[in-house]
Amino acid sequence: MASYCAFLGNHPQLSLAELAMLFPDFVLKQRFPKHVIVFETSGTVTQKEFDRLGGTIAIAKESTGFGSLDRFAASLLDETSGVKGKVTFAIRTVGVDKNAVHDMYRIGKMALKKAGKPARYVGNEHEPAALALLKDTELLNGKGGAEMVILRDTESGMFWGGRTVAAQDLDGYTKRDIKKPVRDTRVGLLPPKLAQILLNGGEWLARQTNPKLPRKLTIFDPFCGTGVIPLEALLRGWTVHGSDASLKAVNGTLKNLEWARKEYGIPKKEVAASIWKQDARKAFAIKEPPHLIATETTLGPPLVVRPAIKDAQKMRTAVEDIEIDFLKNVRTTLPGVPVALTLPVWMVSSGPLLLERLWKELPDLGFEAVLPAGLQGDFPGRASLLYRRGDAVVGREFVFLRQK
Repeated sequence: MASYCAFLGNHPQLSLAELAMLFPDFVLKQRFPKHVIVFETSGTVTQKEFDRLGGTIAIAKESTGFGSLDRFAASLLDETSGVKGKVTFAIRTVGVDKNAVHDMYRIGKMALKKAGKPARYVGNEHEPAALALLKDTELLNGKGGAEMVILRDTESGMFWGGRTVAAQDLDGYTKRDIKKPVRDTRVGLLPPKLAQILLNGGEWLARQTNPKLPRKLTIFDPFCGTGVIPLEALLRGWTVHGSDASLKAVNGTLKNLEWARKEYGIPKKEVAASIWKQDARKAFAIKEPPHLIATETTLGPPLVVRPAIKDAQKMRTAVEDIEIDFLKNVRTTLPGVPVALTLPVWMVSSGPLLLERLWKELPDLGFEAVLPAGLQGDFPGRASLLYRRGDAVVGREFVFLRQK
């Protein structure tokens, strides 16, 4: 089992769940401040594998022999031994005094100079290097140098040292989020990162049921909107089905998928996609059942100010009617297919307002909400996780449903 550390996003429980879903033998070893964890897995984390994650900012792998600060210079030399020409290095820490970080930059540069390697560093003791800079300077693939990662827990005495091996492609997210041809700003925009989490959750559910599934899956998004989830699935090489009650949304999805095919070189003959107009409460007629459903269901009307409790309750009633009819339809026409979905959470003056009726009816509808073993949900008595951006008045409840 290899040891890694992960810098989680702003919703650490959601990020943690996604890691446990993507790496089936995931073992959480230690939590650090600032949403940082150490975990073990037999899998190898590469940038390609990491690019499937939506909730993790960066991952580092433990360096052999890097067991204390005194070993920093030696570990830096080991990790950059294959670099030709000038070496660039960076340092990212948790629980280490800024003065010590300042000294490490100086010590690292001196050690490299002594080894006959010209060197420079990016970042400083006040702020680590930007993720985009790690990619540009080839620190992630090791060709240009290395970012060394040091974690210290003064209470337990734990020390962890390694190097960053993967980080979020922020430019890629921006491109897929705001540069695709069709964006409907009148409804809640699902970020590509969240679409990835839904796809990973759906795949986790599907492979739990059938571990022998093919590497490339078939997904269905019955509330596809302008196609954020279908687009992310297309990038994975998965067969895509999508539908929406709005013809405008369907046309938007088709345009966005065509754009993605051209931008990323995905020919239709290799990765199929079918998008059509349909109410998600009406019987699905898909010849080959998908391996999973991943979808952002209706979040209700767009809101910019906190709703009154009575108004939010009316919206909840309308949304629950749709959600319940949708799940009844799935149970009848797509039996056995797992569902990864988001539900709306209204932030009212008394606290989060959840879909209580739907949750109570899940067993009768034939569904069970599940999370990876040992992981607690964000709400008492509910196996679900909350995502809320800033002070948004409508959040998202991530739910992963297994058919019973």
